[in-house]
Amino acid sequence: MGEDQRSTNRRRVPVGHGGRVSRRTFLKLAGAAAAGGAAGVGAFSGPAIVRAQPKTLRILTWSHFVPAYDTWFDPFAKKWGDSKGVAVTVDHISFADIVPRANAEVAAQQGHDLFFFLSPPSAFEPHVLDLADITREAERRWGPMVPLVRKSTYNPYTRKVYGFSDNWVVDPGDYLKPEWTAAGFPNGPATWDDLLKGGLEIKKRYPNMQIPIGIGYSQDIDSNMATRAILWSFGATVQDAHENVTLNSEQAVRAVEYGARLFREVMNPAVLSWNAASNNQALNARETSYILNSISAYRTAQDNHLPVADDTFFVGALRGPGGRWVSEHVMGVWAIWKFAKSPDLAKEFLLYLVEHYREAVLASKLYNFPSFMGSVADATVPVAQKPAAGKAWLRAAVDKDPFGSKPANKLAILGEAEAWSTNIGHPGPANPAIGEIFDTFVIPDMFAKAATGKLSPKQAVAEANQRVKAIFAKWRQAKLVGGGRDQ
Repeated sequence: MGEDQRSTNRRRVPVGHGGRVSRRTFLKLAGAAAAGGAAGVGAFSGPAIVRAQPKTLRILTWSHFVPAYDTWFDPFAKKWGDSKGVAVTVDHISFADIVPRANAEVAAQQGHDLFFFLSPPSAFEPHVLDLADITREAERRWGPMVPLVRKSTYNPYTRKVYGFSDNWVVDPGDYLKPEWTAAGFPNGPATWDDLLKGGLEIKKRYPNMQIPIGIGYSQDIDSNMATRAILWSFGATVQDAHENVTLNSEQAVRAVEYGARLFREVMNPAVLSWNAASNNQALNARETSYILNSISAYRTAQDNHLPVADDTFFVGALRGPGGRWVSEHVMGVWAIWKFAKSPDLAKEFLLYLVEHYREAVLASKLYNFPSFMGSVADATVPVAQKPAAGKAWLRAAVDKDPFGSKPANKLAILGEAEAWSTNIGHPGPANPAIGEIFDTFVIPDMFAKAATGKLSPKQAVAEANQRVKAIFAKWRQAKLVGGGRDQ
């Protein structure tokens, strides 16, 4: 039984002025205690003492793909708590368990004060606090947030800031330079057409390579990102900028036709059941020559002293007939539940985290990019100049990787990533409908059905479009999504 329960179960003792027990009361209680001792009544223990409850902050976050980050974050959070007299608890779960755990906490109406998501938690908007206050404060201190971050945390229809982001993660193409050089592409592929041509040549030259091109069509986060990149680069989108459904288009059919051909010619059925670790493992085992991923696979190879690390290089978004886009690989968004017990402490901690974001970027070995570029600028830089100064610092870090890349400028392509990275609702916001479409893997399912021949590309697009329209209709009925002029 906790201290608060013991206190409430005690008999209240009347006190006089100054908090002292009167002589009459003392004698009365003492007599009662003596008379009741044999019957099991507890001995008189004086006036009840009401103790202030200790301040607590419960944080749930993922087990970072770069373990060094967790090694930094946990003591960082607890040190902040110690300085504030707050007992901080940090719990970690697998990235795949985040959404199920969030659903469980909402169902129970209890859990953590701060809850971290790897994609926009827009579908949880009804259950979270509006964080416009700390978003405004962060921009006052460090300047504007990155535009793709705003579209991943703000619902323009309801005008609610449903999450607070400290980071986003770049999604470059990771390729093996020796294999691509042999295939005639020493700098890796630049277009989706190059990817197919190079993949076919690598398949011919390296017959033991099981999956020349390692793009997943499964129900995992990487497949969600990769299939969207194909879709957008062929000029197709799930919605337009005004939240109208636009998936059922000729551009989408052409994107899925390309995806099916890529699967048949340079992949194999393994990619239909990949999890988020599969493409990393395939690249580091030299079972594939290209993956669309963050730099975590490369950092793993470095940490484990694998020879493949020095052969791994990076390219930006591949160009297609409709443009050059990729989704951010991970969109780190913190939510504070409406039932959180320490919301004010949670907000205070988030601002403290962003204040120290240069440390966070380095702890992640350049995996985490700041959502507020100004947060990694020198503290002495005026606010108006912080975003530019922060970008310059970040650019210098990727141009000369402090974590042992050979050559040191191997990650330089990441410095221009903001120009070709976007949010999962592109060109619109990551609204609750987009969030559900993401969480239920509608887009990778569409590609998988066409790739395996279960449906034709046109049929796969039409079926996915019906799923998308139903999801949008549900959220519009809940008055959380705009639009309505769907295709």
